[in-house]
Amino acid sequence: MRWERLQLQPIHQQLGAQRQQESNGPGKRWGHSCNSIKGGRFLYVFGGYGKDNCQTNQVHVFDTAMQSWSQPVIKGTPPTPRDSHSCTTVGDNLFVFGGTDGINPLKDLHILDTSSHTWISPTVRGEGPEAREGHSAALVGKRLFIFGGCGKSSNNDDDVYYNDLYILNTETYVWEQVAASGTPPSARDSHTCSSLKGKIIVIGGEDGRDYYLSDVHILDAETLVWKELNTTGQRLPPRAGHSTVAFGNNLLVFGGFTDAQNLYDDLYMLDVDTGVWTKVMTTGIGPSARFSVAGDCLDPQMGGVLVLIGGCDKSLEALDDMFFLYTGLTSVQDEGRLEKLPLRKQLKIKCQDQNLNSPVHDKALVRIDARTDLHQTVPTYAQPSREDLQLKHVQLHQGKKTFEAKVTESFAHGYTIETIIDGRPLRGILFANKPIIPQMANCNTRILKQVAVEHIQPGNSHGKETASHEPKTEAAVAPDLKNLASSDVSQLHEVQSSTIRSPKF
Repeated sequence: MRWERLQLQPIHQQLGAQRQQESNGPGKRWGHSCNSIKGGRFLYVFGGYGKDNCQTNQVHVFDTAMQSWSQPVIKGTPPTPRDSHSCTTVGDNLFVFGGTDGINPLKDLHILDTSSHTWISPTVRGEGPEAREGHSAALVGKRLFIFGGCGKSSNNDDDVYYNDLYILNTETYVWEQVAASGTPPSARDSHTCSSLKGKIIVIGGEDGRDYYLSDVHILDAETLVWKELNTTGQRLPPRAGHSTVAFGNNLLVFGGFTDAQNLYDDLYMLDVDTGVWTKVMTTGIGPSARFSVAGDCLDPQMGGVLVLIGGCDKSLEALDDMFFLYTGLTSVQDEGRLEKLPLRKQLKIKCQDQNLNSPVHDKALVRIDARTDLHQTVPTYAQPSREDLQLKHVQLHQGKKTFEAKVTESFAHGYTIETIIDGRPLRGILFANKPIIPQMANCNTRILKQVAVEHIQPGNSHGKETASHEPKTEAAVAPDLKNLASSDVSQLHEVQSSTIRSPKF
């Protein structure tokens, strides 16, 4: 798995009919929330404490295709500024519950409709949770589960830790307190709660006696029975204030703190099916030790890319950085749906999953990039061109391969491209260190031809990969090998400073 820190500039843009304001991002922030919307195309960051040494109720949006921040103008009455709240994605809506305004815990419910950028304060019925912060929330079907957290006693204003369980019907807005059976987790806050295969998984946290926990409890959302998961492997050290992101059968846990005021910058992975913990060794420069960081999965169906934003360091200073973790993992197909497919399709899906989960997957492009500066990047969501060009690739002599890629969108610093390699559709972004010239910026259906450099020769010590942007017609997509080898080399110097970053599957 590989970390990558993003350093981005704001882009003034128009999305739909509503104007977006330029934004440098949320700024320094901890106790905020980060939610993936529309299959990972957008990340919504709400609330938190930091920039002005106070709570906020601002909303910032990160566009993963343009790699830019904006601050949408939102209608309706916003929630009061807060941190340590829960924010749960329900379709295109974000359900915000509780938190603290810095003095008192809160118990209000607000909904942000991301399609219309409107705040909604629904009329709720039933007995809802007491005011609290540091609780957790997770969605199963149409039911929003709220567990634990810390509130205030009505008698003496002392802290009260909860291990109660509430369910909100997200269609009728009716609260219900649930008397679950089994052995529930102890009362706690600053834990995490994740939804996975119809189950709620609670990890770690801090209890009322200032003990830090690393236990794992599972609630069956149908039977409403708690059980503690017996875990093995490289077990997670006790912690609170960590971040947990679910992907496939796995939960990835990052950061947090302990009673010795030690902050973590480690990454652990739990296989929920087997109960095995693994301490993950990563490459790249990852986030520093921190707690109260917010994160989510960018593309739960395809990407295996996780994002972490902000947090609080050991000096109790808010942070404003942003990291992507390229996991190399793939989501697991829904078993019920898989069983209904024909055997041939079941076998094909199984083989695809095994291939993507194997160590070879990280080297899927080695045959064309083994000696190049090739890196993964965020999934691209550019719309395909209307021109349905057939994309082909040809194999040259050993160590050299070319493929055809279609430019689907141009932007200030490069292009988004589409291609097919080994029968797999790929999308990615071609970044150029030089500004895009106007005539190329206006062309959305060009064919991009890329030739990987063959074995490094003494005269080419860098082994850089370059590209030609000369327009090609469909008839010229697959020239004979002799002409290809001679004609393209003469054109490589036009964008020699470009770097191709590999698209996500």
